[in-house]
Amino acid sequence: MLFSDLLKLSLRMFKARTMRTILTILGMGVGIAAIMLLVSFGYGLQRALLEKITTSDALSTIDITRTDDTSPRLDRTVIDHLTPLPFVEAVIPVIELRGQTKIEGITLDAGTVVSQPEFLKLEGLKFTDGRNFSSDGREVVITLGMAKAFQKEPAELIGKPATLAIFLPKDTGHSGRREETRIPIQQPFVISGVVEGDENILYVSTDAFDGIPMPAATKLKVKGRSTDSLPELRDAVGQLSLSASSISETIDQANKVFSAVQIVLMLFGVIALVVSAIGMFNTMTITLLERTEEIGIMKSIGAAPISISLMFMVESTLMGLLGSIVGIGIGFFGGELINILFNLVATNFGGQEVDLFHSPLWFVLSVTVFGAFVGFLTGLFPARKAAKTDALEALRYK
Repeated sequence: MLFSDLLKLSLRMFKARTMRTILTILGMGVGIAAIMLLVSFGYGLQRALLEKITTSDALSTIDITRTDDTSPRLDRTVIDHLTPLPFVEAVIPVIELRGQTKIEGITLDAGTVVSQPEFLKLEGLKFTDGRNFSSDGREVVITLGMAKAFQKEPAELIGKPATLAIFLPKDTGHSGRREETRIPIQQPFVISGVVEGDENILYVSTDAFDGIPMPAATKLKVKGRSTDSLPELRDAVGQLSLSASSISETIDQANKVFSAVQIVLMLFGVIALVVSAIGMFNTMTITLLERTEEIGIMKSIGAAPISISLMFMVESTLMGLLGSIVGIGIGFFGGELINILFNLVATNFGGQEVDLFHSPLWFVLSVTVFGAFVGFLTGLFPARKAAKTDALEALRYK
């Protein structure tokens, strides 16, 4: 029997029992939609989190800090040692100080990060308004948390003048006790940008403190040539008795956690799919009983058992495939609707929009194939039973 004939016989059931077939496909679609929604939700959360905490440059960057007081100071000697290494692209010193800033007559304590303009990109900070500070030392960048502390919208603070004072540590020489000296910076600054962040932090160029004796860096931002160079970079840092950490390690841990979450969510979806598969199996079993006499006629005129078996297999696989397509559609539009409603509520309460659902193409294709495979499995038993049916008994069946 030709495959085209098998396909026509399989599709005939879609016309003869239209409502039952549609309900079976819809039931299969609900199971597939449950998998789509739950797993896409896991992927959406993962992507939203990773986009929030990192950039491509940050993934190839490590932070170098002192392990304890006996470790080498992060001064020019360490920087000159790391810069010529072939797997190092840039070494950015970072000095973290306590400071105060005054904007429009309001003074606020704020952590002051003194570094180069490239630091913000390597740190993975994203701008909500404005741009990065320049290297001439006349501009500063503040966090969104500082803007809220001043009760201003970020756009309102761009271009506003600001004054700055820093507190430099001073060793008193008494049992390691340290004090701080407040040093006001005479030149005025201009706010050039606002980055994401809830803490009160101000970022400024190193050139703003020419003539002021600054302490050694509290950490070094070292950008590797690529993420593949990070192991070599860690080894080089370890030889200096310094500590190295990277956001890529955090990303790896987060990916492992999200992988586990996605598996759990998929299991919940599979439960719904199993219920749908039972419904499809019931439909195929009823179809077998209804077509018993037809099977006897086909066998009596010479139809091979494999042809009869394939007829049922093609029918169940088609229903599984159509159920997958319907389920993907339900899952996609259901996710979009939930996303719209969630973002509507979030923006009304002052939050930011976020895409809660994300479905990679490979995942959509996998779900489609999986649905067809489930349909194939549900038709396996009825197909084998139909192939083994005795022609004479089938003709006598009423």
